[in-house]
Amino acid sequence: MKPKPENEGAKARDSRPEMKLIYNRVFLQHDTGMHPESRKRLDAFDDLPDTPITDGEPYLELVHTPHYIQKVRAACALSAHLDGDTATSPGSYDAARYAVGATIMAAESGGFALVRPPGHHAHPSRASGFCLFNNVAIATRKLAAEGKRVAIFDFDGHLGDGTSAIFYDTDKVLYWSMHQYPAYPGHGFVDEIGSGKGKGFTVNLPLPPGSGDDILLGCLNQFLPIVEQFQPDVVAVSAGFDAHQYDLLLDLRASASFFYKTGQMLRERFPNVFATLEGGYNVEEMRKCLYNFVAGINGEAVPFPEEPTSSGMRVLETYEIYVNAVIGNLRDYWKF
Repeated sequence: MKPKPENEGAKARDSRPEMKLIYNRVFLQHDTGMHPESRKRLDAFDDLPDTPITDGEPYLELVHTPHYIQKVRAACALSAHLDGDTATSPGSYDAARYAVGATIMAAESGGFALVRPPGHHAHPSRASGFCLFNNVAIATRKLAAEGKRVAIFDFDGHLGDGTSAIFYDTDKVLYWSMHQYPAYPGHGFVDEIGSGKGKGFTVNLPLPPGSGDDILLGCLNQFLPIVEQFQPDVVAVSAGFDAHQYDLLLDLRASASFFYKTGQMLRERFPNVFATLEGGYNVEEMRKCLYNFVAGINGEAVPFPEEPTSSGMRVLETYEIYVNAVIGNLRDYWKF
């Protein structure tokens, strides 16, 4: 890859649009009751004004089957579960289609779609892991249909198995996930690198429980160069904040400052970045992490600094085994 002149890259970064939050109270209509993925996750942002949101329904078939879309609509009308983890209510279908619309708006504007339900576990024909429609995959398919090369960076603490499956066999979209392993959904290991034309274009970084900022920042430093080699027109971020050390569902140890540094590193390398919300289940900590990430993207001071975390020796040893295996499996496709 021929590097851009330093002043050209700086000029592109300086001219980037500000990453703004795209939010609407329609997302509160997805009523899941006593559930980790509840409206409380967005109640912490109740000071935000409503953004007029594009209706995402016309774009659902870019990823999802007509039969599945109808199944979701019918389940929501009955407040039925789509699987053991994924609850619905009469307002869920509207929330889900507008979550897609908000993510498309974010893709067009460089914004952050502050939405629920999340999306990265949703498959073309089934719900999974609290997700109804795959917001980031639909926005990515739309960009790809317009001739754009898209790299998806999924730093949610769970593998986005739906997104991974959707793009597993294509070389037009790069999918990179760093996630706790073992954890839900149970895969995303070092040998899952894509298939057919897509071989080498899925990058899975399994993180052992107890991984702190030292490991997480090491991931960024070692694997962001793959994204640069892919030369994306757009970087789509599946922004989940459940890797935070006080999250309720996982055992990773990211500080809030890690998400600020992640935003900074993306800002330094890529002029076109957008994001959509995935997980994050400690309501107060998720809010801090999200604002830190956006501040990093926008080149602002960190609003919620937190002391960096470190990993234990056994955790570091396990991670080294994983990362060396990933590099070995991808060496034929990328330079390290």
